[in-house]
Amino acid sequence: MLKSFADYLVFVAMGLDPKSHLGAALDFFVYDTVKIFLLLTTIVFVVAVIRSYFSPERTRRILSHNREYVGNVLAALLGIVTPFCSCSAVPLFIGFVESGIPLGVTFSFLISSPMVNEVALIMLWGLFGWKVASIYIGTGVLVAIFAGIVIGRLKMERYVQDFVWEVKVGAAEVPEQTLKEKLSYARDYTVELLKKIWPYVIVGIGLGAFIHGYAPEDFLVRYAGRDNPFAVPLAVLIGVPLYSNAAGIIPIVHALMEKGLPIGTVLAFMMAVTALSFPEAVILKNVLKARLLATFFGIVAVAIIVVGYLFNAIL
Repeated sequence: MLKSFADYLVFVAMGLDPKSHLGAALDFFVYDTVKIFLLLTTIVFVVAVIRSYFSPERTRRILSHNREYVGNVLAALLGIVTPFCSCSAVPLFIGFVESGIPLGVTFSFLISSPMVNEVALIMLWGLFGWKVASIYIGTGVLVAIFAGIVIGRLKMERYVQDFVWEVKVGAAEVPEQTLKEKLSYARDYTVELLKKIWPYVIVGIGLGAFIHGYAPEDFLVRYAGRDNPFAVPLAVLIGVPLYSNAAGIIPIVHALMEKGLPIGTVLAFMMAVTALSFPEAVILKNVLKARLLATFFGIVAVAIIVVGYLFNAIL
C-alpha cells in the first residue's frame, strides 16, 4: 500500500521516469519517509510506556544487587529499553560508578543503550524484516556484554577520573505513576522524540535516496564488497568519526545493502556510528583517563569488526 502510494505520487502525479536517477531516488525517499515515521509514531509510544517503569534510580538499584557477569547481561538488556543516547548516558555512567556498580557492568550499559535501542529495532524491522533486526539486536547485546566483561577483568578503575568517585547522586526515587500518567508520559515522550530526531531521519533518508538513485551500481561493492578482505575494518574506521543516531543511519544502511554490500560490513558500519561517536569520546574524556578511553574504544571496535567478519562469512 505505501509502495503503491509512493509509486503513484512520483511516477504518475509527478510524471517522473521510473528508470531515471531522480525518479528512483525520489520514490525511495517518499516510501521510506512515510514508512519510518508511521513505525516510529506507533511503536515508540508503546516502548515509552515500558520505559516509564525504569527510572535512573531503579536502574542503578537493579544492577547493584547482582554479581558482575549477571550484571553485564542485565545492563546490556536494560540498555534496550532505557532512554539514553551515547552522550546522555554519560551522566548515568557516573551515577553507576558512584553507586558501587562494577566498572565493566557500567560499560555494558554504556555500549548497549545507544547501539541497541527501540529506534534501531523499529527501523530495522520495518526496512529489512525481523531476521535482520534480530541479528542486529542480538549481536549488539553480545558486543556490550563481551566488552563490559573484558573491561571489568582488566581492573581499570584507577583510570576513571578522581572526581567521579566523589560525585554524590541523590537517592530520591521518582514517585510511582498511575497508568494514566504513564500513558501521558509516553505520548509526550513520543512527540518530543520525533521533534528531536525528525531532521536526522530526513537527512538520513535523503542520503540513502541519493545513494539509491545516483551511486553507480558497482562502486560501493567494488571497494567494500566480499572480495575486499579489509572492508569491515574500513567500514568501522569510517563510522567511528561520524556522528548520527539510529534514525539517521539506518536509511543509509538500507541504501548500502540494496547496492549489494554484505550485511556484516553494513552492520559493522552502523554499530561503529551509533556506539563509538566522536561527541561521546569528547564527553567521556572528562570522565575517563586516556588509557581507559582508548581501551574502551579499542575493545568495542575489535568486537564490532569480529561481528562484521562473522556475518559476512555465514550470510
